[in-house]
Amino acid sequence: MASNATIYKAVLQISDLDRQYFQDHTLTLAHHPSETEERLMVRLLAFALYANEALSFGRGIGTEDEPALWQRDVTGTIERWIEIGQPDEKTLRQACGRAKQVIVYAYGARSAEVWWANQSTALDRLKNLSVTLIPMDSVRALAEMSRPTMQLQWTIQDGHLWIGDGAQTIQIELQRLKG
Repeated sequence: MASNATIYKAVLQISDLDRQYFQDHTLTLAHHPSETEERLMVRLLAFALYANEALSFGRGIGTEDEPALWQRDVTGTIERWIEIGQPDEKTLRQACGRAKQVIVYAYGARSAEVWWANQSTALDRLKNLSVTLIPMDSVRALAEMSRPTMQLQWTIQDGHLWIGDGAQTIQIELQRLKG
């Protein structure tokens, strides 16, 4: 973790009805000074969607050879490479060459739509890539739940997420763009 990062602690209570996965995870995250609350919370969202004991966070923003999250098997093979935001084509091509599955969670209001319009043709060739858009109003609502110490309940079913923090519950519907 970066020395100038703020440390966040999160307890995620995950009920994923699609995968029949019901587990609590206690996480420690580095919130880097250049990272927005939105990106931090989208990292947690991605973790909740693919949660398992082998999934871990990368070293952070500016680390070109690691994603936001990844999952390796016991031999070190990269099973899943998860990017957050709007990565460039070169980064995704390299990731697709290294991992069995590459997932992008794009967000950013109009900029995410423009990014996809500009990248979709080139990225269509990458067969092990999936791209999902998270609506910006949902990302903002999720960011409002961000605290240095969080306890969040996640329910996942049919591409919908319900996230609660004890004071409020929000619903997020993911928009699959590819894969």
